[in-house]
Amino acid sequence: MVRGAIKKLITGAGAIAVATMLTLGAAPAAHAAPKPAPKPTSVQIVGNDIDGTLIVDPAAGSRLFDALLAEVSWMGTATPQTTAPKADKLGVKYTLTVMQKTAPQMVYELYPNAAGGPRAHRPAKQPSAIGKTTADGWFYGRLTMSETLRLSGVPLKAKPDVLPGGIGGGIGTDLKSGELDPVAGMSHFLSEMRRLLLLNGAVLAVIVFGLAGIAFMIRRKV
Repeated sequence: MVRGAIKKLITGAGAIAVATMLTLGAAPAAHAAPKPAPKPTSVQIVGNDIDGTLIVDPAAGSRLFDALLAEVSWMGTATPQTTAPKADKLGVKYTLTVMQKTAPQMVYELYPNAAGGPRAHRPAKQPSAIGKTTADGWFYGRLTMSETLRLSGVPLKAKPDVLPGGIGGGIGTDLKSGELDPVAGMSHFLSEMRRLLLLNGAVLAVIVFGLAGIAFMIRRKV
């Protein structure tokens, strides 16, 4: 009986040890899988030339919603790219608030008509609903910013923003519409080529007449 009791005691202790090891082994795995951040459900836009608040969500078109979200989401943790421009060079400001249901997640300020190309600002003070603060930062905005805002309901003039990408989305240069028009660019190129050919022809004619004159004078002396 004593041997049986000892055997049962050892078996029970072994089971407890195995259970403890399994528990400890599972704990780090559970800790290593943080809960994913909630996906934004809408974007609110306000501005001085907007009556009230524009709300863009997937119901308004998933493609438009994703495009608008893409204009700002990359700035959430990005390193600032430029210094703050002068206030008189920024133009009209539009404030975008990324929402998760009724809770604001992040706030960004967009300046589609800034001198030198679109600019974007990430304020250091972020919504208190999630207790976030981040580094104040300025960025070059995407060249598609103006058109994306216009399609979202912002009263902006249509622009041929056809160039993608750049530094964080934008290239930070002052592009005119003519520089983005391939037809206008080809016409300008052909015009410059015509002027160059005429100039070269005139120079060649002067050289030919000069050589002919020199040859005539040499022949007379001979």
